[in-house]
Amino acid sequence: MSTHADTTPILRADGLAAGYGGADVVHGIDLALATGDAPVGIIGPSGAGKSTIVRALTGAVKPTAGRVTWNGRTVTRIGLRDKKAFRTQVRRVAQEGIGGVEPRTTVDRVVAKALSDARKAGRPSGSTVEELLEDVALEPRFAPRQVGTLSGGEKQRVALAMALATRPDALLLDEPLTAVDPAMRGEVVRRLGDAAASLGTAVLLVTHDLELVERLCPTVHVLAEGTFVASGPLSTVLAESTHPSVRELAEAAPQAVQRFL
Repeated sequence: MSTHADTTPILRADGLAAGYGGADVVHGIDLALATGDAPVGIIGPSGAGKSTIVRALTGAVKPTAGRVTWNGRTVTRIGLRDKKAFRTQVRRVAQEGIGGVEPRTTVDRVVAKALSDARKAGRPSGSTVEELLEDVALEPRFAPRQVGTLSGGEKQRVALAMALATRPDALLLDEPLTAVDPAMRGEVVRRLGDAAASLGTAVLLVTHDLELVERLCPTVHVLAEGTFVASGPLSTVLAESTHPSVRELAEAAPQAVQRFL
């Protein structure tokens, strides 16, 4: 477990509001991710704005109010010189997994390129391809496989391995394991959590999967109608919050909820 926690946030949102040209999708969002902190989760119904928050944190969506900062600097104003550093230090892994990779490219080449990019950016990880695959519960036999032959869940896990290759300060996970076999998700998230802890990486997990967020995140925010309506340990939030969206989440997954309470 990392012991070098830093109280200065890597990524911070203060009063964030953002949308896509019309009404704001999210508003009044306050969030801070600091090196060495325990992972933070965001859960909520579809369309609540979870992915919009992640996109705003990466600068892909410009805030309409409030601000998002990276090491104290406004994310949407980062100069070209520093964008490469930002992309290696802040990694987003989305539901689609690997994008823009030629299907015949092998897994070891894809992950090796991520390691090479990390070295060029001054962030050598010291890890091997095999070690990174192990961090996401993929056996060495996957290394020579062509990307096009992988299942959706295997591609998602390779995308996570690629993100870990740069020793990121912050890892933004947007529904990262939706295609992974439910029986494997617990093991993947356990290994991922261990890897992030050893690196001191701040993790934000956005997911519909209550069990996944419970396994990884001591603190969770419930997003509804574009804003956080409850925050705290998942078991406490589900047991004590009276907000209709929280109750709907609890009712939609009664077996999972029963295990938490």
